[in-house]
Amino acid sequence: MADLNRINGNNFVVLGRAGMDLYPDPPGTRTEDATRFYSCLGGSSANIAVALTRHGGRASLVTRVSDDAVGRFVLNQLDHYGIDHRFVTATGGEVRNSLALAETRIEDHQSVIYRNGAADFEMSVDDVSAVDYKAFSALITTGTVFAAEPSRSAAFHAFDLARAAGLPLVFDVDYRPYSWASAQEASETYSRAAALCDIIIGNDVEFGFMAGGYDLGLEKARDLARSTAAIVVYKMGELGAITITPDSEFRTGIYPVEALKPTGAGDSFLGGFIAALAAGHAIRDAVLRGSACASIVVSRVGCAPAMPDKSELETFLAGHPGPSAS
Repeated sequence: MADLNRINGNNFVVLGRAGMDLYPDPPGTRTEDATRFYSCLGGSSANIAVALTRHGGRASLVTRVSDDAVGRFVLNQLDHYGIDHRFVTATGGEVRNSLALAETRIEDHQSVIYRNGAADFEMSVDDVSAVDYKAFSALITTGTVFAAEPSRSAAFHAFDLARAAGLPLVFDVDYRPYSWASAQEASETYSRAAALCDIIIGNDVEFGFMAGGYDLGLEKARDLARSTAAIVVYKMGELGAITITPDSEFRTGIYPVEALKPTGAGDSFLGGFIAALAAGHAIRDAVLRGSACASIVVSRVGCAPAMPDKSELETFLAGHPGPSAS
């Protein structure tokens, strides 16, 4: 198990996808009725990197983008948010960047994600080997990187290199069925990845999926904390979260808001949670700050542009009556 105090260095290497998000405009518009769209940076790993930089941290992204206008849009957006993209490789041929059309509406919300021939799945062992892991405070990834080769082998190789350098490994399960050849393959691969990680974050469905049954998910989370992980956060949507360490377990609520959309909460939670740990907050406070970040994002348009900075988070916490009962 790595020393989590290293996270205090606040400099993170993040593996995984960056893409383009398109939102029908104005908010509330259905995709099929839209005549204009709002574009922004998307992709779970890129969103997490944005969240970290908004809180004053540094983030370097390791992935691949398409060698076309959409890939260049992504690179420009990474520059806009101050994310280091020297480890992002543009790839030609028939690969394409991830593209998501997501509505800013709760009722009958629709998200359509295009992932055929995804550029980020081309991330290679050479790509991750180019990183000097000793220069970073932790490695962060989401489960998407494991869904296809060569990205899967590259991600596990990055795990090996990061562990050798003493970095904590942070894993957001982030199960997306459409990216996988089979549920069994996904379950086995996620379980293998989780067993290597120091901090694991997922929802009740994802832990249940790894365990082979929804009712077994919480015990799966507890088993990971007892055996290999230092912190496991078991999220339950509106019911809050259960955070488990080798020595303790506690529940926390959420910060109720009037949501505009359901997307982006998980990425914002992880970024806010890790940023809070890096700032020296206790684990419970870090979970609550991550929960507040998630609430802020679902009340705004977009994902990356909706990520709060430190000042916005403090203002939200000061003006909110507090988390719901856990």
